[in-house]
Amino acid sequence: MTPRLTRRRFIKSVIFSGAALSSGAGFYLASAQSRAAGGVERLISLNINGRTRRVDVMPQETLAHTLRYKLGLTGTKIGCNRGECGSCTVTINDVTHYSCSTLTHSVKGKEVMTIEGLRGADGTLHAVQQAFIDELSPQCGFCTPGQIMATVALLKTNPRPTRDEARQALSGNLCRCGAYDHYLNGVMRASGQLS
Repeated sequence: MTPRLTRRRFIKSVIFSGAALSSGAGFYLASAQSRAAGGVERLISLNINGRTRRVDVMPQETLAHTLRYKLGLTGTKIGCNRGECGSCTVTINDVTHYSCSTLTHSVKGKEVMTIEGLRGADGTLHAVQQAFIDELSPQCGFCTPGQIMATVALLKTNPRPTRDEARQALSGNLCRCGAYDHYLNGVMRASGQLS
């Protein structure tokens, strides 16, 4: 015999459901079911700055979140968090990507480079970093890691770009301070076209 649904039982079930959802139990149960039905593995190995790093990653987690909050690589900035400003730019297999709109699971087996990976083992700055310092490119500096990563990727494919090619390559990176010409001068200096 099934218990009769009373007003009291109904209210208790609503309260229980709300408590379970607010505690995250619903999310946990839903993610457990998706894993059981061929879901995504959580503990993965990533190639970050030439090192293999093991990290626990949720299926919907972005690379920017993983880099900053799980691996402590805070040079990758999160500005807009929707793929518009470029402050979170990293290179994946030498191609620039916004890490705030790239799922971490999509970079398994690929080489991810962040701003922290550019410095030499002896602490010397990458040529692009030094050129940006020499040209006083950064103002507030928030967009600088993204600008540097975009420039590094550009110079790998085009070691001596024109100013217009550099402008196009950096067009996905917004600078709140409007220091675009300073960044372009940094690109020209890093490519050996400005002394």
